[in-house]
Amino acid sequence: MTTHTLLENDYATLVYHPESGIVHHEFRKFIYGDALREILEVGLTAFQQYGASKWLSDDRKNSAVPQADLEWAVEFWVIPMIQSGWKYWAVVFLDKAVGKAAMMRIIENFTQYGLTIEVFDDPADALNWLNSM
Repeated sequence: MTTHTLLENDYATLVYHPESGIVHHEFRKFIYGDALREILEVGLTAFQQYGASKWLSDDRKNSAVPQADLEWAVEFWVIPMIQSGWKYWAVVFLDKAVGKAAMMRIIENFTQYGLTIEVFDDPADALNWLNSM
């Protein structure tokens, strides 16, 4: 499967899978603030440029999302993503229990926007699910 690297830094890798319209991030360590917002903004740009509809979040190495980042995402990111065609979100959970609880709250919040969301332990399973959608 072909991928195009959209962004790569110490915190994360963001790629695009053109055959399936998937934007896919993998966090390498705890990410927050400007670094997190950059990943989300570059992903939004990819949705707008390529007509993507699916996002794979590999958050196994992340921790709880700070409240300020969550508020920013809700205010500035989610609606443009939905308007750009976001339909499916596969989430690979964090290793830490506190991160899992925080992510579940985010998922519950984002379902109100009509997203179909599934949670996985393995990124390969998440990718397979997105490819089937």
